[in-house]
Amino acid sequence: MSQLAVSFQKYGAWRDTLAVSIGRLHRWLGDTHLLEADAARRLDLALDRLTGDRLVVAFIAEFSRGKSELINAIFFADYGRRILPSSAGRTTMCPTELMYDESLPPCIRALPIETRARLGTMADFKKSAGEWRVFPVDTDSPHGMFKAFQLVAETVRVGVDEARMYGLLDPTDPDQMMAVGSEGQVEISRWRHAVINFPHPLLKQGLVILDTPGLNAIGTEPELTLSLVPSAHAVLFVLAADTGVTKSDLEVWRHIMGDSPDAANHIAVLNKIDGLWDVLKAESEIEAEVRRQIKSVSETLKLDRKRVFAVSAQKGLVAKVTGDAALLERSRLPSLEAALVDLLVPARQRIIREQTLGVSSRVVNEVRQALGARERGLVEQLYELRALQGKNQSAVERMLLRAQTEQREFEENVRKVVAARAVLARLAEVAFASLRLQALRTAVMTTRDRMRKVRLTPQFMTAVREYFANVRDLIRRANASIAEIERMVLGVQRRFSEDTGWSIQPPMVFALDTYLAEIDRVEVAYESHFGALSVLTRDKWSLIERFFETVVGKSRTIFSAAERDTEAWVRSLLPPLEMQVREQRTQLKKRTDSVMRIRDAQESLDSRIGQLEDALQDVQAHLDELKKISDGIGFPRPVEVRPSPEPPRAAPLGDGLPSYLRVEI
Repeated sequence: MSQLAVSFQKYGAWRDTLAVSIGRLHRWLGDTHLLEADAARRLDLALDRLTGDRLVVAFIAEFSRGKSELINAIFFADYGRRILPSSAGRTTMCPTELMYDESLPPCIRALPIETRARLGTMADFKKSAGEWRVFPVDTDSPHGMFKAFQLVAETVRVGVDEARMYGLLDPTDPDQMMAVGSEGQVEISRWRHAVINFPHPLLKQGLVILDTPGLNAIGTEPELTLSLVPSAHAVLFVLAADTGVTKSDLEVWRHIMGDSPDAANHIAVLNKIDGLWDVLKAESEIEAEVRRQIKSVSETLKLDRKRVFAVSAQKGLVAKVTGDAALLERSRLPSLEAALVDLLVPARQRIIREQTLGVSSRVVNEVRQALGARERGLVEQLYELRALQGKNQSAVERMLLRAQTEQREFEENVRKVVAARAVLARLAEVAFASLRLQALRTAVMTTRDRMRKVRLTPQFMTAVREYFANVRDLIRRANASIAEIERMVLGVQRRFSEDTGWSIQPPMVFALDTYLAEIDRVEVAYESHFGALSVLTRDKWSLIERFFETVVGKSRTIFSAAERDTEAWVRSLLPPLEMQVREQRTQLKKRTDSVMRIRDAQESLDSRIGQLEDALQDVQAHLDELKKISDGIGFPRPVEVRPSPEPPRAAPLGDGLPSYLRVEI
């Protein structure tokens, strides 16, 4: 088993273990009636992220670079033969995703090329199951799988007008017109997109392989440039060692990169180095030639030389199938696999760990604080009741008066929390107003009207840039509202901490900067895809249609995600404070009721002290169990402060909010 396969399996096992631990925490909190509704939502979200986690590896190349063979060598050698078709010429004609969804049987879902004649993005068509043709896959037969996977290489011949309608032929491009046969037809892919659902062990662990068929597909499917490839965790750009970086390779690279210098997750693979093996040359000469090719690729692509790997996918596959360790080492495939491990697994594991533990540790700390408040209240009650033993009725009356006074004073703090929530709702509505799809729709309609009024096609890009500026302004306005919300909540928490001595976690740091960066990236990708040449050679209505298919669809996705994450953040702000307020309110009421029962002689003092001692033991047992669960998950251990046997009584709570937050109930 390769290092990559072992690493993925370990990562999957770690992720499953973490999910089990979070699930155990969720169930325990529910069983002990300590799980608030908001905390339950946050834990559910953390579990959904774990179970839905995907590691996407995109393979990009022009045809005949050995891309499908490289996928076979890295991921499918254990089957003892090729799984993806690999031969001279084009073998992958449409963008193909290899993944595993346990809710579906092993199959290939293919989207007919005819859908290119209709409006709608790839994301829209993925939501419509009726648009796809489904072909079963026999996973028990490697030969049967090989035959089934040949589906992605199927082509059809259509007329020039039909190919142009699909956006697959530009009559003004002489290179493309050379593909038109004598009968006036051109060969195109039968499918627009394919999704292969395949229960391979690595795919079961969340790996998704994106296979793209060269510049033709990248150029005609803007969503590859705007969404699918940029979302990949690793991008392997495959070249041929005998040719280096050709003009068409460079065009593919520019489509991938746009004007962005960021290539942190990109790897260049110089394939077919076995073509340089020559029995008439010394090994040192062959090695020198490989190094020259690596240097040339690094300089041409402006990519760190450490991210350029020379391999022989074909020899690597043969070596794995035949068990030839020497040939495998000479193919250099293990070095590429090790680089993939370093690029994919540690970074993804760190992100998932931070996301999951960030959510669940806050829930644990909130519960711990609530239990701590309950523990302090019980200890204080025990201290006071034990002090009553042997005292007269007047002492009980004084205690009752003090308890009732503290209870009334605390009700003022309850009102302040209600007031804070009302203010939070008003501020949140301002933030949501800029993120809702209605705000985006207004910007889109304004841009559409400007595009329709444009007379000169080059002015089209001006309208596009103004659209992006308007979209960025909406997100920045929401960002300003988020900052104001954070300041308000911090002020409320600070006053409560000062007046009550409570330890309250500050809100999670949150901003929409990542969505601003995403909008910037979409603009760069769009201008790269529809640059000056496209604007000059395409008619206005075609450009408008493409703009709505690509940019507006992606913008809608970004705004929906921004609104969802902002809403989740807003919902998490006050529950920690409200939990402590409810807990303190409950303890004060129990304290008052307890003294009243003692005064009225409805139960003995010793009996009530016994009940409180039992309750205190339960709370302390909960705290101990919570510590064991959180230690098992791997949370940082907090500094625990247990109340002393004879704590001082808390002073009455003062004013906790500024005047503009006060409301009458």
